[in-house]
Amino acid sequence: MGVLSLERHGAVLCMGLDRAAKRNAFNVELWTELSSALGTLERDAALRCGLLHAHGDHFTGGIELPQWLPHFRAGHTPPLPDDGLDPLCLDPARTRSKPLIMAVQGYCYTIGIELLLAADIRVAAESTRFAQIEVKRGIYPIGGATVRFAQEVGWGNAMRWLLTGDTFDAAEALRIGLVQQAVPTGGQFDAALAIATTVAEQAPLAVKATLAAVRVTREAAETEAIARLLPDMLPLLDTDDAREGLAAFLERRPGRFTGR
Repeated sequence: MGVLSLERHGAVLCMGLDRAAKRNAFNVELWTELSSALGTLERDAALRCGLLHAHGDHFTGGIELPQWLPHFRAGHTPPLPDDGLDPLCLDPARTRSKPLIMAVQGYCYTIGIELLLAADIRVAAESTRFAQIEVKRGIYPIGGATVRFAQEVGWGNAMRWLLTGDTFDAAEALRIGLVQQAVPTGGQFDAALAIATTVAEQAPLAVKATLAAVRVTREAAETEAIARLLPDMLPLLDTDDAREGLAAFLERRPGRFTGR
């Protein structure tokens, strides 16, 4: 049984993270299935817009770090399937050309925020709690947050959350522009689907051209920064702080960092 649900609502492909018992933590299987689903969205001419959401109380608690670490040490994220696209839109050759709407609730940690930053329109339930907690693990975000967060919400707003790893709520996410709408918990999917349906009703070639035109400026500024993400992570992985951060993660306690 897969870990990602797929459902068509007219011309909208709804992709649902389906590891609710694990707070939808991203293991490699979920990463791979989401990549393949985005490939389906891209290739199917009957589909005009995507909607990414999650089953259960939480969007995602983040990545399953022990499972991802071997890939990070090898200098890459888990490999994408041949038929898939990059969920984080870091690889220009494997980035979708169709719009993606997101609906989030509960925990939306680490990769959850980075998926939001790679999406086009974002809706949050009032219950949502956001956090980019990599600094609490002795590492730093490599899924696009260091590149896009400041672009989206401004330098000070981004640094407030990137440098502390603190948790913030849906009202703050709306204030800084990380999400475009905050709705009562339970209504996030319907609100996002309404937006996705409206997008899908527009002229598809014009929508794709608009998205591509808007991306041109951002991608020109992102290219160099994206190329540095994993190379700059590798020295951190071999530090005492990174080892302490992983131990703290596994033992569910705060890290005790020494700067070594």
